[in-house]
Amino acid sequence: MRDQEPGPGHPERRLSTKEAAELLGVKPETVYAYVSRGQLSSRRVPGGRGSTFDAQEVEALARRNRRENGGTPQPAAELAVRTRITLIEKDRYYFRGVDATALAARHSYEEIAEWLWTGRLRPGVAFTAPETSVAVARRAVEALPEHTGPTDRLRVAAIAAAAADPLRFDLSEDAVLGTARTLIPTLVASLPPQRRSHRDAGPLAHRLWARLSGRPADEAYLRTLDTALGLLVDHDLAASTLAVRVAASARAHAYAAVSAGLGVIEGPLHGAASGLAHRLLLEVLDHGDAAPVIADELRAGRRIPGLGHRLYPAEDPRARALFALLEEIPHAAPALAAARDIVATTARHAPLHANVDLALAVLTVSSGMSSTAGETIFAVARTAGWIAHALEEYGERPLRMRPSGHYVGPRPPQPLPEPFEPPA
Repeated sequence: MRDQEPGPGHPERRLSTKEAAELLGVKPETVYAYVSRGQLSSRRVPGGRGSTFDAQEVEALARRNRRENGGTPQPAAELAVRTRITLIEKDRYYFRGVDATALAARHSYEEIAEWLWTGRLRPGVAFTAPETSVAVARRAVEALPEHTGPTDRLRVAAIAAAAADPLRFDLSEDAVLGTARTLIPTLVASLPPQRRSHRDAGPLAHRLWARLSGRPADEAYLRTLDTALGLLVDHDLAASTLAVRVAASARAHAYAAVSAGLGVIEGPLHGAASGLAHRLLLEVLDHGDAAPVIADELRAGRRIPGLGHRLYPAEDPRARALFALLEEIPHAAPALAAARDIVATTARHAPLHANVDLALAVLTVSSGMSSTAGETIFAVARTAGWIAHALEEYGERPLRMRPSGHYVGPRPPQPLPEPFEPPA
């Protein structure tokens, strides 16, 4: 007796490309775009040229599309990536389901990084770098021009450390975790110290402080810096994190994935935003009043840095946590008052709350750091999150992070172009 095709609702029922396209309300080529994005899986027809699709998986995607698009299929919807790392919800955010601000208040940056990577908390864990890795990274960074920015230094350090690691292509979880635990302290150690008397020992925040400020650090400032690192470890699929996942999807090693993140974080709308807030804060302190400074910014057509966040209608929880710590530091009081003046002045016309960039600016201004210090803090902190996302992506189907382009150029066939001759 001939086998029958499983009926509707059968767990093994398979659909042809045409059937899947009809169910999803899209063109057949869009079905394969869903496959390339990792939203559907396919199976080749034995002895044939087509593919089949799991009916339950297609039906689930159709329901999700209808829910997200108000019942109208939209194949060009934003790429969604399943992740177990960070959830942002109702003006709060969580690392593996645990309130991130509570974690940062009670645990060190290294402990939070371990939690993000493994789901296990390791009290007292400290990251150390091999001397050979540090020496190679330092030599590479020292060869750069004096005016080189911090993200460029970190990127060069990451490349140099990769070149010194013959095992970098091992993408097993244990190997990647080993890379993570040595790469982050290597990045910090590669930065030039601001004081002659410094020690490359103790918690990572202590070592980083010596690279950011020429002032001796007291316990309150060190605690604030360590908390800032913990708060900034990850923030879901930010632009730099998406770049890291794309690199990891192509099976780039961990150093290369981090380099991809560093390439994106330098943008003024991402990691470099705290530098803009730093300079704004200095201007307000110099004038003694935020109003004329804000007026000049608006007159020039510039947005006010350090305010508002698309994911938080109310105050950024990271800013709230840092402001609470900065309030306990007497030396931070003037910068903190200037930040509040900025928020109050702009609130007369736009209900924007402080974000983490403004809080970082209060930390960097009040501790005598440069305007690029916040960018450095951001990049070092986020490296741990990038590693977590790379690890997660290594467990997914390779090259799934490939959205389809929507070509809008001239239709072929077009004639061969004529040679261009510049005017005499």
